[in-house]
Amino acid sequence: MPSLKDVQLKIQGVKKTKQITKAMGMVATSRLRGAQGAMDGFRPYAEKFSEVLGSLAEKAGDEASPLLIPKEDVKKIHVVICTSDRGLCGGFNINLTDSVKNFIKNNPNQDAAYSFTCFGKKGRDWCRKGNHDLVDEHLGVVGSKFGFNVASTAGKKLVDGFLDGTYDEVYLVYSEFVSMAKQLPIMQKLLPIPPIETDTDEADEPAEYLAEHLCEPSAEELLGDLLPRNVYVQIYRGLLETSTSEHAARMSAMDNATKACNDMIDNLTLAYNKARQAAITADLMDIVGGAEALKG
Repeated sequence: MPSLKDVQLKIQGVKKTKQITKAMGMVATSRLRGAQGAMDGFRPYAEKFSEVLGSLAEKAGDEASPLLIPKEDVKKIHVVICTSDRGLCGGFNINLTDSVKNFIKNNPNQDAAYSFTCFGKKGRDWCRKGNHDLVDEHLGVVGSKFGFNVASTAGKKLVDGFLDGTYDEVYLVYSEFVSMAKQLPIMQKLLPIPPIETDTDEADEPAEYLAEHLCEPSAEELLGDLLPRNVYVQIYRGLLETSTSEHAARMSAMDNATKACNDMIDNLTLAYNKARQAAITADLMDIVGGAEALKG
């Protein structure tokens, strides 16, 4: 049985750990509010922008812009990974990197070469550990305040790379914020820009009505400016979603860690009381034994 001093030291250590996890959880909660507000404000804009752009692209046809034309032979695939810079957020980063692994594993084109752009240290470290082709890295973005220029700078490089043939396809991997307890890794195709999708549950149900947008000048002229911007908008949205998901995951992880510390303190306190009672019982036995010896 451990000594009383050892148990006391363990209890003190767990209490200090509990203070740290509780403080980190409070910080994550505070940052989550700001990140969630920015995400909720931008999400409708990104969805509507994609809808309008899809309507214009459908009207103009694939020949309106080279960003709409898929490559016949896809050999060079570029993936943009949005991860966090810090850990202590449960399986948040592992879920994102696992989605990339599954995408590579399940891709029917096994001869394709992959290159990566990483937002966050965890994604960069994963690429380096796996000896993947790391083209660009952006640190200190996810989880902090950033502007649209971060997404536009990275997006311009991707658009230029797709146009000059460096990349045949470009994908974005980010964590979509669903709720405080649920964050889903999303693999989204950025380039070539996919056509707008209409969801139908059954074959006999009519497709969802999409309003026809009248534009001046023509749709073909507008697409030249709007299609690259759509790439920037989707990257920016992915970064906002990932930042919010990171804070939510860290808050949940720190809350679980704090509860685990409380359980450990209860167990150690019980062990301490047992050890103290055993020590008291041993001392009483010595006293009783000494008294009986004196009587004899």
